[in-house]
Amino acid sequence: MSRYSGRLGLQQRVLPSYRVPFFDLLAESCENGMSLFAGLPRQVEMIASGETRIAQLKQAENIHLFNGGFYLCHQKGIVNWLEEWNPDSLIVEANPRNISTPSAVRWMHARRRRVIGWGLGAPRVSGIKRNLWLAFVNQFDAMLTYSQRGAEEYAELGFPREKIFVAHNSVSPAPTFDLQPSTLNIQPTILFVGRLQARKKLDSLLRACAEMESNPRLIIVGDGPERTSLEAIARDVYPAAEFAGEKHGAEVKPYFAEADLFVLPGTGGLAVQEAMSYGLPVIVAKGDGTQDDLVREGNGWQINPDDYDALVSTMKNALSDVARLRKMGAESFRIVSEEINIQKMVDVFVDALNTVQSQGSQAG
Repeated sequence: MSRYSGRLGLQQRVLPSYRVPFFDLLAESCENGMSLFAGLPRQVEMIASGETRIAQLKQAENIHLFNGGFYLCHQKGIVNWLEEWNPDSLIVEANPRNISTPSAVRWMHARRRRVIGWGLGAPRVSGIKRNLWLAFVNQFDAMLTYSQRGAEEYAELGFPREKIFVAHNSVSPAPTFDLQPSTLNIQPTILFVGRLQARKKLDSLLRACAEMESNPRLIIVGDGPERTSLEAIARDVYPAAEFAGEKHGAEVKPYFAEADLFVLPGTGGLAVQEAMSYGLPVIVAKGDGTQDDLVREGNGWQINPDDYDALVSTMKNALSDVARLRKMGAESFRIVSEEINIQKMVDVFVDALNTVQSQGSQAG
């Protein structure tokens, strides 16, 4: 594992539980420690907060301003945290809605220390909006982004390509087990794992299963506000659907092991990589670009989240060729074993930190 010799500060608006393993692994790579500054989400966001084991967590006081497209967040105490922790380098969310970020950047640059932004990418805008976005990202000494698409967006905006690092979004370690050979069940099993929300488009998945000639077994693992509604839809259109409820850790492993195909018909969803670690081919909806590098022609399909016909035709195509499906599952396993996992993500973060430290601060 690569190492960072300095003292790291890392800011997040909130700390989702799924991100804890990554932050703890990153903290292990920091020889002089890592402090994480994060606050609590709004209740409406339904984000499960986590607790780090290795990274030192400093609770931020999040002040949430406005809603919807006008939402802003002020993190009270961020400069006090910097003064207490005194980091050599700082990584912050590259989100202009956090109005505390510029003060943290100014504090670091006044001491000739490096600041790296971490974001999804930048919107394609022009005129004044483009200038504002460019000014925002130009305050950083380097950019970390989740995907190649995000890297291209920052480059198109005008941020130097040589200062952009792609750390593929990951929430799982590389699998520690060997992929077991398997054959497609006579009745194929389709699996969904995640929170039952409207944006996941599970009503479409239920209807699509009803159109499959193979009459697949459909297992839906998870809970959420749409469960009652989905169970009612299932009774009408696909009564064979199984709602397994919310499962965590070892409880969910048997479902991955039984499945032949993982389908995420709507946006969001963190279980795709875990499904791939069990050698599953995947069908996912196109989103913010974080799936682009994970789901490829060799291991799955990406569809538009609002295209029901594409969902049906893709599922039929996937289930029509057993040999191809098994080969694609093996490629899924290879990708998460060798290319995209939290260890690889940490390596890119450490590379970015070491690079900007060796170059010195260029911004500010």
